This record gives sequence, C-alpha cells and structure tokens, in this order.
Amino acid sequence: MSGLFLPEDDAVTPALRGFARAHAGLVELSEDPAFLRARDRDPRRAVGLVSGGGSGHEPLHAGFLGRGMLDAVAPGQVFASPHNRQVLYASRAAAGPGGVLHIVKNYTGDRINFGIAAERLRLEGIEVRRVLVDDDLATDSAQTATGRRGTGATVVVEKLLGAAADEGRGLEELAGLGAAVAAASRSLAVASRAQTSPHTAAPAFELGTGELEYGVGIHGERAARTIERPPLPRLLARMLDELLAGLPAGSDDLLVLVNGLGATTQLELYGIFEHVAEDLGGRGLGVAESLVGTFVPALDMAGFSITLTRLDEGWRRWWRAPVSTPAFPVQEA
Repeated sequence: MSGLFLPEDDAVTPALRGFARAHAGLVELSEDPAFLRARDRDPRRAVGLVSGGGSGHEPLHAGFLGRGMLDAVAPGQVFASPHNRQVLYASRAAAGPGGVLHIVKNYTGDRINFGIAAERLRLEGIEVRRVLVDDDLATDSAQTATGRRGTGATVVVEKLLGAAADEGRGLEELAGLGAAVAAASRSLAVASRAQTSPHTAAPAFELGTGELEYGVGIHGERAARTIERPPLPRLLARMLDELLAGLPAGSDDLLVLVNGLGATTQLELYGIFEHVAEDLGGRGLGVAESLVGTFVPALDMAGFSITLTRLDEGWRRWWRAPVSTPAFPVQEA
C-alpha cells in the first residue's frame, strides 16, 4: 500500500468493484461471498479453472480471468487466504461437465480452504482436482515445514493450463499437466525495500543502505538472508546459479519470467531481463519464451523475482495461444 488508504480503510472491496467495473466486458463480480467470474469461455472447455489467494498481488489472479486462462477467482483480504465459502461458490460457478481444477499456491491457509471447498464440491457430485504450485527456492529446505512457497510460476501454470483446457482436455490430464509445469519451474526473489504494511502504513521491515533481502516471499516475508547489494550482473549470476541448480533435468529451452514486486519500474525489469538472457546464453541455454512485467507483486515492495521453467514438448504452443483477459499480454506471433 502506498499510503493513500488509511490502515482502517477497506481497500479490497472497492478494488474488486472497481476492477469489475473497469473490465465489465470480461469479468463479473459476485459479492456474497466475494468471487470473480469470467464472462466468456471457449465452448470446447469441459473443465473449469479456479484459482485465488490473498489480495495485494494484482494482477494475480483476477487479471488472468477470461478466455484462454481462468474461469473464476476467489480473492482474500490482503495477504490472506480466501474463505472456503468463496472458493466453493467460485468453483460452482466455474465447473464444467468435466469438473473443476483448483490452482493453489503452496501456503497453509490456501491449501486448507481450497481443500475444504473441494470436499464440499465432491459431496455435491462435482469432480475436483488440485494443482499445487511450489516454485520458491528460498523455502526449499528441510527446515521449512510447508515446503517451497508458490510464487511467480503460478502465472505460467495458469497460462498453460488455460490453453490446454480450451482444447477440451479432461480433468486428470489437466491436473497432470499442471503438476508437471509446477515441477519444471523454480523462482527466486530479492528486495531492496519492504512493502508498506496495510496495518501500520510503515515499511514492514527495515533494510540498511546497500543491503538486499535475498529470498523474499510474495506476502512480504523477510528472507533468511540479508546480503550486501552486489552489482546487478553479479547478483543475477548468483540467482541463476541457484535457480538452474534447483531445476530438475530436462529441456534447455527455458521460459523466463522477470516479475516486479510492486515498486520496480519497467525500465529496470527490462534491463534485468537483458542481463538474464545474456547470462543464460553464455551458459549455452536458450530463452525460448519470456514474460517481463509486474504480474505477482507484494504490494509496493521494491524488488523483483526470476522464474525459470523448462519447457516440455508442446508447451510453447500453449504459451503462445491467444487469451482475452484484463492483464495477460497478447503474445507475439
């Protein structure tokens, strides 16, 4: 939050209404319980795609509602999971004859609430499966009880699954594809300034001059390491060393997502991407597909994340498939 809203203000409700008003041709809002639904879907789609999570990460997820991506989204309060009732109603609205697939970032609250909704859906006779996105290298350790967090790879999973769903693919196949994309993806994020806390209107944590938080989370979680800020090429080389070491074996064709955390300019993000592409090229690796911009921020945190996905056969076609959503960019032919 930039300070325009006071800590006692409700920022989420007017934002949802404003988003639905601004994109009225693409999405519609239901307020009790709160969820957003796409107005249009490919007639071949048999399985509804539903995602959601805390607010403060826009355009994730509502910006990816529409033909070619998601069918419904359940938005929580800032950095908080949606209630299971929101997920339930969003899933009922999105379910097709082949059921509904939940795309869930790996956070305890999201897993619990999507899980409760899934059980209720099954009792109603609606088939449901879950794809768990867990790409964050910063939490890939035995000391992390919940495992890797779900971060930037969520955008990749939602895009590829949306294109595959539009071909009429079934629930089990889509769940398997989503799991494969998540497994082939790793992310890492750094920050030079914390996000503004919506509760105090002050920075959520302090960094000294020349310090960098290495391994932050999208909810503004501090990293396990605070480092001296190195020159950008050296920082990116270190990040890529860790990302490539963390990726499973597979194709050398990479999808690269350079994502801003809220207060990072497009000028900076494109410069970061250029350094990343040059570095990967020097390692004999190709940037087969890319996405540069702010897609999964942490409110107004100053920083960025890098996501690498090893592209399997056929995935590039789904990445380039057309979409009609508020936020996902039109892919170049």
